[in-house]
Amino acid sequence: MSRIIAVLSGKGGVGKTTLVSNLGAALVKKGKNVTIIDGNVTTPNLSLHLGIPFYRVTLHDVLQKDFPIESAVYNHSTGLKIVPASLAAESIKNVNLDKLEGALLNLLGNTEIMLVDSAAGLGKEALTAMSIADEIIVVTNPELPAVTDALKTIKIAEENGTKVLGVVVNRVRGLRHELSLSEIKSMLEVPILASIPEDIAVPKSIAERTPVVFHKPRSRASIRFNRLASRIAGEPLILGRPKRSLWERLFFWLY
Repeated sequence: MSRIIAVLSGKGGVGKTTLVSNLGAALVKKGKNVTIIDGNVTTPNLSLHLGIPFYRVTLHDVLQKDFPIESAVYNHSTGLKIVPASLAAESIKNVNLDKLEGALLNLLGNTEIMLVDSAAGLGKEALTAMSIADEIIVVTNPELPAVTDALKTIKIAEENGTKVLGVVVNRVRGLRHELSLSEIKSMLEVPILASIPEDIAVPKSIAERTPVVFHKPRSRASIRFNRLASRIAGEPLILGRPKRSLWERLFFWLY
């Protein structure tokens, strides 16, 4: 059975696109058939993260010119399937978001999990993604403005009857001014699915146009993305670390 999961945030810049690309890639590593969709039709970035800025057919062609969405699916080297959006400024015109639901429904049966990278905020793009999705994940940073906007997103989803899987707290630095996970959970009243640390491996992987779970699979962020993927896939979490030899431990820290 296919699942459509929209990834939303009330505030921009919290790392939705990074989450979508890495969660999708981590699920692929677990043997899942995953398609990620750039549902941010005004300021798309997903294709930039994965090194496919120019593609023959994009989501904009599907929404503007009635192209079949199957023609806009790109097979990435990681095993991910991607539906990119156009980066051209003129593509913003005459986008019919009402066609998005029908387009995604045409992919049902061809993929296990669809992850939709929505636009930030609570405009029409984000609300369309929310209405189409079976479930949503809300991304926030551990700062009061981002968490407050995440709360608005959750409340609107609940009012619309959309299932909220929980929240991913991204770019956690462990600084004194940051909200703790317990404070965030108390404010939002939904599960904390994952806490992703600030990790230099992430911007480096974006520069290399490869998800960090492939680029630096032993990095702190990659470990958390993989745990999140296990949770989304319904696998039991194994939090204990296997015993490693001295040389294996040295290799781990040097990598």
